[in-house]
Amino acid sequence: MSSAVRSSRDETAGIPIWSIVDSVPTVPAVVGAQLRVPLVTGGSIEYANLDHGASAPCLTAVRDAVNELLPWYASVHRGAGFASQVCTRVYEGARDVLRRFVGARRTDSVIFTRNTTDSLNLLATALPADTSVVVFDTEHHAALLPWAGDRVRTLGIPADPQDAVRLLDAALADCADGPKLAVLTGASNVTGEVWPVAELARVARRHGARTVLDAAQLAPHRPVRIAELGVDHVVLSGHKLYAPFGAGALIGRDDWLDAAEPYLAGGGATRSVPDTGEIDWNTGPERHEAGSPNTVGVHALATACAALADHADAITGHEELLLQRLRRGLRGVPGLRELSLFGAEHDRVGVVGFIVDGHDPGLIAAALAAEHGIGVRDGLFCAHRAVRHLLAGSGEQRAVRISLGLGTTVEHVDRIVRALRGLVAYGPQWRYEQVDGRWAPVDDPREFPASLV
Repeated sequence: MSSAVRSSRDETAGIPIWSIVDSVPTVPAVVGAQLRVPLVTGGSIEYANLDHGASAPCLTAVRDAVNELLPWYASVHRGAGFASQVCTRVYEGARDVLRRFVGARRTDSVIFTRNTTDSLNLLATALPADTSVVVFDTEHHAALLPWAGDRVRTLGIPADPQDAVRLLDAALADCADGPKLAVLTGASNVTGEVWPVAELARVARRHGARTVLDAAQLAPHRPVRIAELGVDHVVLSGHKLYAPFGAGALIGRDDWLDAAEPYLAGGGATRSVPDTGEIDWNTGPERHEAGSPNTVGVHALATACAALADHADAITGHEELLLQRLRRGLRGVPGLRELSLFGAEHDRVGVVGFIVDGHDPGLIAAALAAEHGIGVRDGLFCAHRAVRHLLAGSGEQRAVRISLGLGTTVEHVDRIVRALRGLVAYGPQWRYEQVDGRWAPVDDPREFPASLV
């Protein structure tokens, strides 16, 4: 890879910035890469989407695949028409794509859901009676909240990866006899830090426990391999994998799922509904996929997974270069403190949570959007316990999160660094007020697209 030296001067802050412009690997294109957004100060600018961790833009390959399928859209599984047969092949073929994407075992089930939250709630309903569940307090609410009963144990906030292993080991050793499930995350959606999944899974197996991996934040950035990690189930969301069409998946061992009551009662989940007596429910994925499935969303998800798998090395290189550049730049912002569970040098994907001394996180996010065309997220990121722990003693109740992805460019990274320096040095250039608890520009002159609102 080549690199070139470049200098630039931020006209707002008056701060010269010397940097190395790294050659960023080519990655799959996203829809909206040239989107321009209005600024409160007048004019428009290319949108810098630095909120991939919440919802990623659509891959152009996914958009094209959806457009190709739409003329053929029809019912699946029992339709006699040729279009129905095409859609059935598309829908069922997507299971093999997802199985390959996560390196699943040949016997693993692939159940299509709405998203990660739906997948984990499905698994929660399928647990055998008296299953002990252990989960870290650092989890996203999708992984923290579905479990119920007196056999659910939260493990607090580990100080480092080995502490996480020790906490899990001790908790599983203390569980009552019976089935056990350890809930793990691949990467923190607050800090981007990668968890020691394989080591945690080994501990779980030693105690006879199964594992479910929340890969929602990891899978868009790094390869996920069920067999190599030694986990039993993986859950993920299409809207974080550049396929925002309402599909997700639960992938893993099928015995608990086949023995559980159907997640939804309805057509497709049954073999036979007699006039009297018990309903004969299907086994396999159909047992939990009642109703007309989201064929378009599933096709989008499979297309995205195939594209990400084909470009895995380039994606990793792209994000590592941008993340290094971003973190170097943020270190030069006075008063900025990056949030971390395991230390600044720990491996992480392209997510950075931070606060800036004396600056309201919500106002920072509002000013970045209104004055610089930058989209970030502020708040507690559906991980309230983790963020409150990380903010303890700071006086802040919220944080700001930057999350990189395929739509991120070097210019986007440099722009947010310059913007943050300017905000810290001079404050916002526009006046803001709180409306329903959120900061908003006063007398905002920007107009929304007439066709969309």
